[in-house]
Amino acid sequence: MSEVKISAGTRTEFGKGAARRIRRDDKVPGVLYGHGSDPLHLTLPGHDLLMALRTPNVLIALDIDGKTNELAIPKSVQRDPIKGFLEHVDLLLVKRGEKVEVDVPVQAEGELAPGNFLLEYVLDALPVEAEATHIPEQVTVSVEGLEAGASIHAKDIKLPSGVKLTVDEDAVVLQVLAAQAEEPAAEGEGETEGEEAAEA
Repeated sequence: MSEVKISAGTRTEFGKGAARRIRRDDKVPGVLYGHGSDPLHLTLPGHDLLMALRTPNVLIALDIDGKTNELAIPKSVQRDPIKGFLEHVDLLLVKRGEKVEVDVPVQAEGELAPGNFLLEYVLDALPVEAEATHIPEQVTVSVEGLEAGASIHAKDIKLPSGVKLTVDEDAVVLQVLAAQAEEPAAEGEGETEGEEAAEA
């Protein structure tokens, strides 16, 4: 996974009023924590951060006040529920070579067997442990030809080298269900309109 470089500044103002002022400047308040160090409160560029977060578990190379360089991954992202803009981000401090636990998105590929079937994501992200600088962006699962009743378990998913499950290997990730058949229209429905037109 490539690193995304972002310049950040430390902040000393807190509270809702300060956060609103930060966001008005197209910036996002955030906190960097981890490794037993005191949380570091940051201000990050809104557009750069938004673009970086399009990649799940993105590795962010932080340039803090032009003095300190740290590596971090997003741990919690808060967005405005209506407009979708970033409100706050929690970043986890990581080191090269360090193992971290993350949730990696699951992507299905292929076509189900012919028929009225539905694919259900029981887990839309797979909990794994990976080296901080080699976190996979996603894991891909083939559902080609599967029929109702078929399931894919965590142990069935091929993981990149150095990545291991942190969830029960028998946990169901995807399953195929038979779609509910639509009930036929009640007898007589659809006739009334024609009858009324004839009477008119």
